[in-house]
Amino acid sequence: MTDPIDTNDIEPAAPDAECPRCLKPTALCVCDGVVPVENRIGLLILQHPQEQAKELGTARLTALHLTDAVFKIGLSWPSLAAALGQPADPKRWAVLYLGSMRPEDFPPGRELVVLDRKGAPLPEQEAALDEIEGVVVLDGTWSQAKTLWWRNAWMLKGKRIALRPQRPSLYGKLRREPRREALSTLESAAFLLSRLEGRPEIETALLASFARMLDRYRAAQPARPPRPDRRRPSQRRGRSR
Repeated sequence: MTDPIDTNDIEPAAPDAECPRCLKPTALCVCDGVVPVENRIGLLILQHPQEQAKELGTARLTALHLTDAVFKIGLSWPSLAAALGQPADPKRWAVLYLGSMRPEDFPPGRELVVLDRKGAPLPEQEAALDEIEGVVVLDGTWSQAKTLWWRNAWMLKGKRIALRPQRPSLYGKLRREPRREALSTLESAAFLLSRLEGRPEIETALLASFARMLDRYRAAQPARPPRPDRRRPSQRRGRSR
């Protein structure tokens, strides 16, 4: 597949400019360490327009990491084929969307579950997973993902997948999430593809780049000044006997 982010007509970036591929500042760019992974299950990332300016966003980095990935920005597309730019059967694709499902609603022992149109787990989970040829990941906040879901009716023709990760996001305290089980777009895609294909190396490769970017972000932050000592002078010296 062609490069999901076409940079053929972009002039070389100045040393202090953004990377023309990931659009990250030079201090955060990890493109030099990205080796594309050949994925069997296709990936389509749909980014809400308001998510573009997020410095720690991971959608573009995710697309760059996979040979069969398409990245699009917008609110709605007339069909899955229009979003992908090629023919596709939406019944053979799945949309990663948790919706109102809670972790306690998952069948015991399952990290991912295929849901019906009403949000209930399908009875034949493994058979449903085996039919999937590609997945759609919605990039944005919870409310933005909901907007993308409802503005693209063709998503209802496919399957719906929800994840229940066993560990929190690598974002840690860098990005506040409304749910503890929330993951970045990169982590979600890596989690899902590695399990659908039975290839843990997919998740390992993507998470390594994500961790590297976060390390660079933390290193680039200005050192915080020491917290002022708000104790009274007598407290600082200790009590006299």
